[in-house]
Amino acid sequence: MGKKGHQEIVDSAEFFKEVLTNFAQTGLCGINCPVSEMLRPNPNGEVTKIMADNCNAVSQCGQDSSTLSIHTRKITDSCRDKDCIEGLRVYLTKGSQAILDTAACTKVRCAELIYTYIDVEPVAFDRNHYCVNVTYYYRVLADATVGGCRPTTLYGLAVFSKQAVLCGEESTAHIFTSDTVLDGQDGCSVYSTNLPTAVVEVLDPMVLCSQVKDVRECGCHHDTCQEQIPQCVCKLFDEQLVLDGESRRLYVALGQFSVIRLERDVQLVVPVVSYSMPTKVCCENPGCAEDPCEMFSRIPFPTERFNPTTCDRKDGDCGCSCGYTTTKNCGCGQ
Repeated sequence: MGKKGHQEIVDSAEFFKEVLTNFAQTGLCGINCPVSEMLRPNPNGEVTKIMADNCNAVSQCGQDSSTLSIHTRKITDSCRDKDCIEGLRVYLTKGSQAILDTAACTKVRCAELIYTYIDVEPVAFDRNHYCVNVTYYYRVLADATVGGCRPTTLYGLAVFSKQAVLCGEESTAHIFTSDTVLDGQDGCSVYSTNLPTAVVEVLDPMVLCSQVKDVRECGCHHDTCQEQIPQCVCKLFDEQLVLDGESRRLYVALGQFSVIRLERDVQLVVPVVSYSMPTKVCCENPGCAEDPCEMFSRIPFPTERFNPTTCDRKDGDCGCSCGYTTTKNCGCGQ
């Protein structure tokens, strides 16, 4: 090997040694051996790396680093779904149902997710897997036209249920927790079943289409509500929901994105850099949050606003300083 190649190896070894030294000084842990043992020259004068099996790998930090035991949750399994829900019946309120029965035209405006019921059950043939039963409750708003008048707003409830089988791992430990009990004795042990915790993340659905059906023509008069509506959901409507006995029914198709996962409690030992302390001072008056001039000084200078606008500007861009892109007049020139 030439002199130049030998010098490059030595320079690389010095750089690698410096990096490991910085790691040790910043409190990172996991390797328990001197840097000189990891980089050792061989009889030919070349610097070689000693494999990790020659060092004592440890799972805890050294004496100069601080650690902390925390209780958190780990994700055992997760899945995502893209549901297209067709023919979903809308249970209208009493007043909305009376308007629908005489409406000439009805169109669903939007749907909002208001409540989600989640239930976890173990799978009989596989003890490591669990069935997650999810029931979504939506508030649906629609516009109905009666005669030549302005559209009248209708609203009601739609219910959709689905299942997902995920791996939640098996744990035979009995879990007991002590919580504060109002109007009772504190410190009582409360037994909890050792099931994984299901977490559902879902976006508000997209309205794909809607349809009004006559009960006598479609033959769906025997189609009654099979879902048990929770009392907390019924209280979100100012009128009683019509579950059966109506002459016309509103159906909607929704598109929904969701993520379902199972989590279990774990105890971990993590390195501690520093404890988190808020820097913002509490203030009762909303106007005393911060100095407006200092807030303005942190805004970057809008250099692109002073440049000439090119001819390939998007349609609807008003070209002013408001930043809006709309087909309507933004009102900046007024």
